[in-house]
Amino acid sequence: MIEARATWIADYRFDSVARSGHRIVVDGDSKEGNSPVELVLIGLCGCTGYDVVSILRKKREPLTSLEVTAEAERAATPPTVFTQIHLTYTVGGKVSHKAMEDAVRLSEEKYCSVSAMLSKTAKINYTIKYSDE
Repeated sequence: MIEARATWIADYRFDSVARSGHRIVVDGDSKEGNSPVELVLIGLCGCTGYDVVSILRKKREPLTSLEVTAEAERAATPPTVFTQIHLTYTVGGKVSHKAMEDAVRLSEEKYCSVSAMLSKTAKINYTIKYSDE
């Protein structure tokens, strides 16, 4: 079971911690920490990034860097869920295009639990950029 706790500090800020023990400040106003919605996007980038690195390592691809960025649109009325998310994967190293495309597809379709949750309300698409080309 995964556990997390958010303890109110002041204004719209919370001291938050999960079972791993890593603390973060969550701020609904985004003044002194990431907002909860920003953290969801960060979670998506980290989740799919983890999958892609893991898959490429298993395939012994010469990965030297990976950056995953997300841009999202939200519904106009509450709850303002994500409706569109575009991910950009910027990969470094002489990674084959097929291996990278397969890794991203497997993350999206099979492994990334954050993507699976968000895809219930948002259309997720992606672009892959190769920094060594």
